[in-house]
Amino acid sequence: MKKQIQAIQSYTPEEPLSEVKKRYGIKKLVRLSANENPYGTSKQVKEAILKWNFEEENRYPDGYALELRTAVAQKLKVDAKRLVFGVGLDEIIAMFSRIFLEAEDEVLVTNPTFSEYALHAEIEDAKVIQIDCNEQNGKYDFNGFLKKITSKTKIIWICNPNNPTGTYEEVSDIKNFVEKVPRSVLVLIDEAYIDYATDSEESSALKLVEEFENVAVLRTFSKVYGLANYRVGYAFVSEKVASYMEAARLPYNLSSIAQIAALAGLKDQHFIAESIEKNKRERIKWESFLIDNKIKFYHSQANFVFFRCPNATALADKLLTNGYQVRRGLRPDWLRVTIGEAEDNLNIQKIMLLEKSK
Repeated sequence: MKKQIQAIQSYTPEEPLSEVKKRYGIKKLVRLSANENPYGTSKQVKEAILKWNFEEENRYPDGYALELRTAVAQKLKVDAKRLVFGVGLDEIIAMFSRIFLEAEDEVLVTNPTFSEYALHAEIEDAKVIQIDCNEQNGKYDFNGFLKKITSKTKIIWICNPNNPTGTYEEVSDIKNFVEKVPRSVLVLIDEAYIDYATDSEESSALKLVEEFENVAVLRTFSKVYGLANYRVGYAFVSEKVASYMEAARLPYNLSSIAQIAALAGLKDQHFIAESIEKNKRERIKWESFLIDNKIKFYHSQANFVFFRCPNATALADKLLTNGYQVRRGLRPDWLRVTIGEAEDNLNIQKIMLLEKSK
C-alpha cells in the first residue's frame, strides 16, 4: 500500500436519508447539505430512459459518448475532440491528479475549497499548498497564489463559484492571473456551479481554454441539471491534454443510461432556466435575511449560502431534529446550506431566529 494512503483523510459522502431519519427518529428529512437541485430533474430525462432499448443491457455503452459529446460541444460552441467525459467530476479530478502529478509536486488551492482537490493530490504523494481566501469577502487571493508558485508547482485549482464560500471570480481577474502563471503549470477551473452565477453576463472561463494551453474548464450534470445520481462530468481542455486524458481514461466509463439522462437533460433548457431563476430569487431572500440579522456571510453565486454561526454544531443539530440536514465541518463556526424551496428556506430561517434568541 502507498504510504500516503495511510495518512490521508477520505472524502465523506452524504449518509443515506433513510439512515439519518432512522437515527434521529424523524419522518421528514430535507437534505440541504449536498447542493443538489431541490427542484428535481427534468421530466424529459425519465421519458428518455424509459424509451431506451433494455435488450442492450448486455452490451457495452458507447465508450466515446459520441451523441452526448456532440450535443455538449454544440451547446458550448467548442471542439468536441477536446472534451473528456468522466463519472462525475470526481473521476475528472482524479484523472488530472493521476496523470499530471508525481511525488513531491505541489498543488495550490484556496482555503476553504472542495476537499477532493487535496485528496487526489495527496494520493499521488503531492504536496498541497493552501492560500487563505480574503477573510472579508471570501474571494481568491491571486497575489498570494503567485507568491507560492515554485518550480515544483504543477496544478492550480480554481473553483468558480467556489465551494463552500459561493464566491465568484470575474473571468477578467482569472485571465489576469493566468497570464502571470508559468505555462508549465495547469490552471484547472471547476465550474460545477457556473450556471447559477447571474451577476455577470459572461460568467464562464471557457474562452480562456482557447487562449491558454495550460487552462482547462470542468463542468458537471450533477447540480443545476439535477442528475447527481447519474454521475456525468466533463472537462474542456487543450488537444494535448485531451490526448493524455483519453489515454488514461477508463473505457466505457459512462453507462448508456447516464449518457441518455445527460443528453435529455441538456435538451430541456426550460427546466434549467426555471431552476436558475428560482434559485436566484431564493438566494436574494437568503442574503437579505442574513444581512437583516447581522449574520456574517459571503455573497453567493451558487445554489448555497455559507455563513458564520458561533453555535454552528448546535444549530445544525437543531435543524436536523426539525427535518433539515445542512453541511457542517467545512470551517469552524460556519455552516453551508443548500438553497431549497421557498417554504423550507423560510422554516430554516425561523429556526435560526429562535435559536439566536435563546
